[in-house]
Amino acid sequence: MDPYSIFADIIAGRAPASRVYEDDDVLAFMDIRPLTPGHLLVVPKIPARDLGELDPEIGGKLFKVGQRLAAALRASEVACDGVNFFLADGVTAGQEVFHVHLHVIPRTPGDGFGLRARPRTPPRADLDYLAGSVRGALERGAR
Repeated sequence: MDPYSIFADIIAGRAPASRVYEDDDVLAFMDIRPLTPGHLLVVPKIPARDLGELDPEIGGKLFKVGQRLAAALRASEVACDGVNFFLADGVTAGQEVFHVHLHVIPRTPGDGFGLRARPRTPPRADLDYLAGSVRGALERGAR
């Protein structure tokens, strides 16, 4: 893996960032292209291009820190009536920076952000088939 990403420079202090939280494992800072005011990114300090490369403990910590940040957003001056977490894993999912990162996006009514896909209602047999496929992959050791 090529370890470079802009996040590597931010973590190392070679690129500017409006830092919000930092510990030994993760760094959180303001997104420079926010979807809403207060949009944060939480990144692991050890680079991982995708979830397959990410240490599961660090993955859990991303969400633990995200949860704290969500509470802080609600308690701050940021307009925040709700919060979305978003993590894009792979090009097709919309990943643009290939260093895993969790978006913590504060929400207000009418902010213009949202999921645009239409939910489907597949037959139970289709759901059961897909559940079996995923369950089988887990049983074979998918991590």
